[in-house]
Amino acid sequence: MHFHHADSRSSNPGVLVPRQLPAALSDFVGRAEQLDFLDVLLSGEKGIRLEHPLIVVTGTAGVGKTSLALRWAHQIADRFPDGQLYVNLRGYDPGRPLLPGEALHRVLTALGVPALAIPADPDAAGALYRSHLADRRVLVVLDNAASAAQVRPLVSAGRGCLTLVTSRRRLAGLAVRDGAHHLTLHPLPEPDAIALLRVATAGRRAEDDPPQLTELAQLCARLPLALRVAAERAVSRPHLSLGALLRDLRDRSSLWQALSMGDDEDVDGVRTVFAWSYRALPEPEARLFRLLGLHPGPDFSLEVVSVLAADSVSRTRQLLDTLVGVHLLEQTAPDRFEFHDLLRAYSTDLAHAEVAGQERDAALRRVLDWYLLTAETARKWIRPDGIELPLGTPADNAAPLAFTDYDAAVDWTERERGNIYAATRVAAQAGLDHLAWQLPVVQWRGSTHSTPTAEWSRTARLGLSASRVLRDRIAEAWVLRCLGEAHVRDNRLVEGEECHRQVLALRRDLGDRLGEATTLNALGLVFLARRRLDAAVTHFEQALAAFRELDVPRWVAVELSNLATTHYEAGSLVRADEFAQQALAAYRDLGDELGEGGVLRSLSNIQRERGQLGAALQSAHRAVDIAVQRRQSVSEGLRLLVLGAAQHASGLFGEALASYHRSVVLQRRIGDRSREALGWHRTGETYQALDRDDEAAAFHRQAASRFHEIGDSWHEALALGGLATAVRERDPDRARRHWEASLVLLADYDDQRAVALRDSFRSRLGEAD
Repeated sequence: MHFHHADSRSSNPGVLVPRQLPAALSDFVGRAEQLDFLDVLLSGEKGIRLEHPLIVVTGTAGVGKTSLALRWAHQIADRFPDGQLYVNLRGYDPGRPLLPGEALHRVLTALGVPALAIPADPDAAGALYRSHLADRRVLVVLDNAASAAQVRPLVSAGRGCLTLVTSRRRLAGLAVRDGAHHLTLHPLPEPDAIALLRVATAGRRAEDDPPQLTELAQLCARLPLALRVAAERAVSRPHLSLGALLRDLRDRSSLWQALSMGDDEDVDGVRTVFAWSYRALPEPEARLFRLLGLHPGPDFSLEVVSVLAADSVSRTRQLLDTLVGVHLLEQTAPDRFEFHDLLRAYSTDLAHAEVAGQERDAALRRVLDWYLLTAETARKWIRPDGIELPLGTPADNAAPLAFTDYDAAVDWTERERGNIYAATRVAAQAGLDHLAWQLPVVQWRGSTHSTPTAEWSRTARLGLSASRVLRDRIAEAWVLRCLGEAHVRDNRLVEGEECHRQVLALRRDLGDRLGEATTLNALGLVFLARRRLDAAVTHFEQALAAFRELDVPRWVAVELSNLATTHYEAGSLVRADEFAQQALAAYRDLGDELGEGGVLRSLSNIQRERGQLGAALQSAHRAVDIAVQRRQSVSEGLRLLVLGAAQHASGLFGEALASYHRSVVLQRRIGDRSREALGWHRTGETYQALDRDDEAAAFHRQAASRFHEIGDSWHEALALGGLATAVRERDPDRARRHWEASLVLLADYDDQRAVALRDSFRSRLGEAD
């Protein structure tokens, strides 16, 4: 995956737009007719008009689709002054293609969206992506696509944008549904293939005979990828005649054909050239090329390659530079590399055919251990909860990276997410069951709120199976705990509760008092989210007693804060204030500013409802400031809702609307659809206070629809109540129906606040009579 960030900002303040594409080949030859065709499409000549330009370039492997796309992209880059994006979708990689949600996450990162602000929900991420490209002229290159479904979420709706797709398939669905134009590439014409060989070898060896160049081009199936590799091989032997080189290549071709099924002659021709080039490598470079076939993911860093090779970083860099120089590897960024998918497949074949089993197993174990240990090192920065996972003894030469700060840890975690997914799958396939459960657990514990859950959940299920193969109940409890948290993050609260109940039973059977206490807290959070407030209080109180018994001060502070929030939600302001003051003192004793900000959020709500408006504003401002300073977008979005409420109560309606707007924008970026709707509801309340009933009704209606969609009956009732108030003057019958619907939704709640709300709605119904 290539992403290049701009050193300047686009016309939309605050949004970074990439200004570079991967370099086009300096020895690009031919394809003039195809380049002209693309120019015609873009210019609208000959009656062709592209309303939302989408062009698909197709052809067989190695035919030069990417080279052509990048050559043309560079030629037309000045027509897209707001920037260019390039994404390798890995549609034909030996591993798994990039999922649309993962691609969106990477593209949004390239556009300058902070990782913590990227929605976990793919639909929300797609909406954010399109909003960033609206009213801009941006060129998007989607390379190596597997299907129309993989491409479609990344196609911008902006009229000024162009999306250029490459694929081995025609992706006919894009033409039918999205109006794509197609260009199919075939192997180079013989004169162009010969010209490419001449350009690639010019000045580095004597002039070769045309008949021999013709034969070399035919042996390379006239495919640009194979031609460049062959040319580099010829240049490396400048004093050897081309005839001798051809005899060697013919021998390799015969050997390959004997081993090949021959289903795709073009691919066979490419692999013949790979074998020819590989056999010419010095042994250290050849060994590294073989070992790279064991790496679980499609791209890799210098550091992990040095671990794979059990060699120094400086020596590994030299070997990688050689492989890049002979076109067997691509460098995508400083100290970052990847294979062409055919080369990766070839390297993997070699790893299994030519690397001794013991050496292969040891190299794979080093890499998997390195990813595990480095992910755990990052986790300690991202989620320093004081709970250590029993990881066992790492393999030799697998020392993890160290990080200097939180941002560096998050950056590494985001960059290597796909490789850790792949590492988990490889560990499961290899029967390395300990690693198969440890990798997804450590990855989840070090994840941010914006981490997509779908792919992680698939690897976590592999981890769960591995834990059960091992009959390791500690491992099973860890995986279930993380799965439970993922379900809650996705608002699948019933599934989350079931996972945590299983964990609680396991922890109690194991006599793990600390694990039992953390699980009681997790269940309390589920009950709080489901507004089963008595159950939430019970579980938080049990967890608090356990943490006090175990003398774990940080967790004691967490439970005090959770109890303050729960009592506030129930309308028990005195109890809520008691717990909030205790939690605030506990966090300050610990020097935990983030925890302090969370308590200040609850305290502001309490102070506001007790009429202490100055204190409520001060607490809310401080809570927001802490979140902003610590780059905690999730916390910032929630705390802005509290600040808006304090401003509303103080009569600062304009400031309240600004706070709610900021919150809604953040919630949309994060992908928290519930809190986004809560921001709409609060905005409606403020417009109601300003006697702007139509605007109030619109926001309440939008919020009620969202809450109904996600199954949040409590907040749906609140939004419908607000909608009834907004429309009662103009349409009293409709207002009555909204209040009646609210009462139905509130029927299952029996806490003090719910009782008061039902009484209020009944009173308004009486007034309406």
